[in-house]
Amino acid sequence: MAKKSGAVSSLDLARCAFFCVLIIVGAFVKVPIPVLPFTLAFLMTSLAGLLLGSKWGAASAALYVALGLFGLPVFVGGGGLGYVMQPAFGYLIGYIAATWLTGVIAPPVRKTTYRRRLIACFSGLVVLYAIGMAYLYLLSNYVLGAPIAFDALVLYCFVLSAPGDIVLCFAAASLAKRLLPIANRTNMSRKKAIASSEATSAPAGRVRGLTKEELR
Repeated sequence: MAKKSGAVSSLDLARCAFFCVLIIVGAFVKVPIPVLPFTLAFLMTSLAGLLLGSKWGAASAALYVALGLFGLPVFVGGGGLGYVMQPAFGYLIGYIAATWLTGVIAPPVRKTTYRRRLIACFSGLVVLYAIGMAYLYLLSNYVLGAPIAFDALVLYCFVLSAPGDIVLCFAAASLAKRLLPIANRTNMSRKKAIASSEATSAPAGRVRGLTKEELR
């Protein structure tokens, strides 16, 4: 049984690390639309939730944030513990919560519809902006002494910023539709390999007792 647990966690950890790298890359890829430029970080966190699920998707986003706080220059403005005093840090926290919620609403299973994935992405977007804007407002007004009016906050941090991320919601939902079958085939191959390895050590009755759900 321990062997099975190890096999699962090794693949999940590899996927988590891979998506962490994708989030880092996405944070530095800026789509140069006039007036409304945006990065691909939200696309990557949304895909993490849709393809890895809530637990490992959120873990990949959390790993990204942790690496930045430990000093690696993975954030657009650098890295280090002092980054928590940056007004935009709330959006980094929001990535973790948004990825988790996206995976909860649309877990990586074959039955998930495009509509459900789209709802999941938009739900994650709402959480991302809610946390990010709240952090920015509170830090600016009550800690940094650089007050910002609520209407200005909504204008610059939502009205002018959200359109690009809304486009990314549709992109993530569409990409997940194509990528999910690949991820599911990988899962099936992994579980079959686990069952095969157990056949050499586990009692025959246990091997025959594997259900379709365990091999799916």
